[in-house]
Parts: sequence; structure tokens; C-alpha cells
Amino acid sequence: MTASIPVDPCLCPLCGQANACAMAASPAQISEPCWCTRVHFSTELLQKLPDAARGKACICQACAQQAATP
Repeated sequence: MTASIPVDPCLCPLCGQANACAMAASPAQISEPCWCTRVHFSTELLQKLPDAARGKACICQACAQQAATP
């Protein structure tokens, strides 16, 4: 039996850097919606996410911008 590695909602599941997710911050720190609610993530980018991180951790802005650059 393999143990699953916990997903840190504050880290990008693609690069491991801080994702600046407002929704992962403590409720007292949330002053506006997360930046990720205002951008579109391509299906191709979302398919790169590990299954364990889907719906649990945001992709960071750097990974989102890199994927959007042709």
C-alpha cells in the first residue's frame, strides 16, 4: 500500500513554488477573489496536474503565463 503525499494548497502543483492563492490563505487574509478566478486555464495545462492536486491547489501565475505564451 502506498501512502499519498498531502497536497499543499499554497504551492503550485506543477512547479512547487508559491501560487499566491487567496482561497488557500486563511479567511482573515482574504480581501478579494483569487487572481486565478480572472484567468482562463487551457485544458492542456489542466491535464498536466497530478490527480491528487486537482481541485486542491492552484496553478501559479508563472506556470499559467508560460502555458499561455505560444
